[in-house]
Amino acid sequence: MNQESKNTNSSGSSWFLKNPLEAALCSLLIAIVMLTFMQVLFRYVFHWSLAWTEELARFIFLWLASLASAYAFKTKSHFALRFMVNSLGKQMQKIVSFVVVVIISVFLILFTWKAVEYTILMSGQIAPSTGLSMAVPYSSAIVGGSLMLYYVIKNCLQDFHQSHPEDEENQDR
Repeated sequence: MNQESKNTNSSGSSWFLKNPLEAALCSLLIAIVMLTFMQVLFRYVFHWSLAWTEELARFIFLWLASLASAYAFKTKSHFALRFMVNSLGKQMQKIVSFVVVVIISVFLILFTWKAVEYTILMSGQIAPSTGLSMAVPYSSAIVGGSLMLYYVIKNCLQDFHQSHPEDEENQDR
């Protein structure tokens, strides 16, 4: 193995380590496409239905949706109506943004708490085709809600620190 291929492999694996959310999303997307293809292949080519692929694809879709929502919070990609907020002054925009973060955080805390309760309640049930505990698909809401909360708070702190360097410079003068 030459040095160039070693560098390519190490940089590829380091991307997965540095971006676990993106890596999980890519893996889940590949898995759901493969499962769906396999399901279509078996149903229409071999005339034999695999029941477990449909159920597993639904479970993967739940995880994909939860993690993709967290990714949208990470990249600030959620839809926002900013036309009213943009008409306000800078200080009022900061206040409104902080209030929105508090409201979203309270909602996500409640959402995650209820997801934990529901996952515990459903953990005794077993999925009919895959034999998996129903805690597996329902725990996606716990992970997704926790990650969304993490990224909301992280983005708020980053925005706060980015808006204050000029304030600190003005105090030094």
